[in-house]
Amino acid sequence: MHPQVLLKNRKPDRITTLEEYREGGGYEALSRALKDETHQSIQDLLMDAGLLGRGGAAFPMGQKLSTVLENAPYPRYVVCNADEMEPGTFKDRVMIHADPHQLIEGMVIAGCAMGAAHGLIFIRPEYENAARILSREVENARQAGFLGTNIMHTGFDFDIVVHRSGGRYICGEGTAILNALEGRRPNPRKPPPFPTFKGLWQLPTLVQNVETLCCVPHVIQNGADWFRSLALTPEGAGTKIFSISGRVRRPGCYELPMGIKLSEIIEDYAGGMCEGSEFKACLPGGTSTHFMPASMYHAAMDFKSLEDAGYRLGTGAIVVFDQKTCLVGATLNMIEFFARESCGWCTPCRDGLPYIRDLLGRIENGQGEPAFVDMLREMCEHLAKAYCAFAPGAAAPVESLLQHFADEVNEHIEKRACPFKTS
Repeated sequence: MHPQVLLKNRKPDRITTLEEYREGGGYEALSRALKDETHQSIQDLLMDAGLLGRGGAAFPMGQKLSTVLENAPYPRYVVCNADEMEPGTFKDRVMIHADPHQLIEGMVIAGCAMGAAHGLIFIRPEYENAARILSREVENARQAGFLGTNIMHTGFDFDIVVHRSGGRYICGEGTAILNALEGRRPNPRKPPPFPTFKGLWQLPTLVQNVETLCCVPHVIQNGADWFRSLALTPEGAGTKIFSISGRVRRPGCYELPMGIKLSEIIEDYAGGMCEGSEFKACLPGGTSTHFMPASMYHAAMDFKSLEDAGYRLGTGAIVVFDQKTCLVGATLNMIEFFARESCGWCTPCRDGLPYIRDLLGRIENGQGEPAFVDMLREMCEHLAKAYCAFAPGAAAPVESLLQHFADEVNEHIEKRACPFKTS
């Protein structure tokens, strides 16, 4: 068994209480951060640990914190992005249900590292139970003196508000979330300035994913070398919560070392492929990543290794497809989602995604033409020119469908029918 860090307090039927969290060393990292560390030393520790954002972008958290200038205006904000709407991704919900104080402590330490006094947890509306859990445990932490004014009698003030999203996928984009919190239309903002300069209400703001913030107390408590040692590859650091779904026997969330092989995740933890199924492909990090074909079955699952191979780890949400799955139909399903969830701000995304949806729909329904393949490639190139990363992410499964499964696309066109459908 690999060591459990983020899910060590996970229980089958209930959340971890504040008392149980403290018995396991909870809030000791906060005490150290407030009494023994400085803004700079916390930032340096996170940089040395190699803690990369677990929300998909993989940007170093310590580096992001370091861009908050010492003379920046107040108040400053920490925003936790719990708007987990990437299809196939459910790790943040599992962590909130398992150990909510881990997230709360991570947010307070992040606030300490940048001089922020206000934290907001932006959570999707479908996670109402998680939102209720967080609201209750935030109050428990406040009553215990870990939130509010004069935390641990150090003179540091920090409090957290749980904010329920209006409910669109684009609200989880790293800058659209700021507009959503301000009550504006959730269009992404085009940096510069970056949120750490001018974020929420034009004030310095750190935006981080749930899993990233949950890592922070463990790094502070155990050190950078310890965190790096958890990974199986030199390029990796820490553990990763992989949420795996699709044609496997035991779908679910598994905490495993960064750099573990895809084949090991599927065979040893997800129980292997379903009976009668053979591995055909997977999405390694949610639906905004490229299909990984069978040739990548033994790939090391960390940010750098996959990037070097031309893929992205993304959120670590592995969606597995077998030989009986039509990937044209699966890709069409994803594009339906992305076309619906576009904010409509820029032309490539607003018009390009419905265009791709129409072409894929015709191919899947037996009305495809050979020219459609080149048209799809051209539209994917247009999506790369969109205002934010939403459209290029949406194009990823289409690009890899054409790259790795062109024969399957062509068979749809030549037979004028989906070969996976039986009459």
